[in-house]
Amino acid sequence: MQTIRGFRDILPETIALWQKVEKEAKRLFDEFGFKEIRIPVLEKTELFARSIGEATDIVEKEMYTFDDRKGDKLTLRPEATASIVRSYIQHKMYASDPVRKFFMIGPMFRRERPQKGRYRQFYQIDVEVFGIESAYIDTQLIFLLTELFKRLGLTGLSAHINSLGCPDCRPSFQASLLKFLESKKDRLCENCLRRMDKNPLRILDCKVLDCKNAIVDAPSTLDHLCPACTGHFETVKKTLEKQGVDFIIDKSLVRGLDYYTRTAWEIQTTTLGAQSSVAGGGRYDGLVQELGGPPTPGIGFAIGFDRLIEVMEQIETPKEISLDLFIAPLGDTALEKAYQWSCELNPAGILTELDFRGKSMKALMKRADKLKARYVLIAGDDELAKDAIVLRNMTTKDQVSLKIETLIRELIKIIKSK
Repeated sequence: MQTIRGFRDILPETIALWQKVEKEAKRLFDEFGFKEIRIPVLEKTELFARSIGEATDIVEKEMYTFDDRKGDKLTLRPEATASIVRSYIQHKMYASDPVRKFFMIGPMFRRERPQKGRYRQFYQIDVEVFGIESAYIDTQLIFLLTELFKRLGLTGLSAHINSLGCPDCRPSFQASLLKFLESKKDRLCENCLRRMDKNPLRILDCKVLDCKNAIVDAPSTLDHLCPACTGHFETVKKTLEKQGVDFIIDKSLVRGLDYYTRTAWEIQTTTLGAQSSVAGGGRYDGLVQELGGPPTPGIGFAIGFDRLIEVMEQIETPKEISLDLFIAPLGDTALEKAYQWSCELNPAGILTELDFRGKSMKALMKRADKLKARYVLIAGDDELAKDAIVLRNMTTKDQVSLKIETLIRELIKIIKSK
């Protein structure tokens, strides 16, 4: 039996970096007042079709969708924002306090073509904020991302930012864009030609090289912003400058989902040499209302966890956790004692292992070496009879004898002092 294509196991040998990222992220989110939320992996398909957009690649061909026994269409979540918005509305969180700040960490599912750094079950760190219209929350989230990546040791960070406008100024831009695209129809891929009628903005996000070359001179949303969106974006830029966050205005940045408005961004790093995107986000001020809630501004970002780990593996070697103590029991009586000792030592903060298989002393010492144990406790019939349990330092090879009555106390004292 093998894993499904595009799915993978994350093994104990590689989990240390994942845990480090989670720990740093949770610490930083706590410092900025975010609360953890956990959402289902399965939702009604309509939720994603309405929020992400029916003309997006995700909804059209990447979602894992199926009918359950009652005929309801269900989908494994391809992203987290829609589910968190649904939860915000369903539980009427806006009633007591519309301003909410959430984070979540977990798996998403998209049936994309598997390749290096891209999987069909992938992981995201997701942050969402509701109820704040001010441009300062935009800059705070961008700052939050760059601060997290700095703490993780990433270098060459820059934020690519753009403004996508709002429902008031978007029609003017779309009209200008459509006029431009009409003159490039012979150079566009089949998908882009289909998108021209449904959502021409998505063409700017096409990854096909011929399309990218054809639209290099496409109109910019920044030339069509209304006064309110212009002022919002100016505040974002000025605040990032004051905070010392490097940013690049990128007119081609539109993000891949229909719900984005105003500020959109990606964080890129040159840690691997070439530029690599490790996170992205933006505003979605109309999404809460679109899904049945009250008019509520929203904004958030997602970090590609798998991609981030791939970057970190180039700059950091996971630290091996060394075993404090290996207990080598010789005989049934010694094994019974060794089991009791291990159950006392592990909760006391002494990482302990023992062998239950009745192996010889030579085999037990070989096992201790393989586990990189700092100390070995040798307990056989002779040691028990003499009330002299042997503790061997595996680095210096020095040995001391310890009495059973004070064994646990002495072990904790010796091992924790080193």
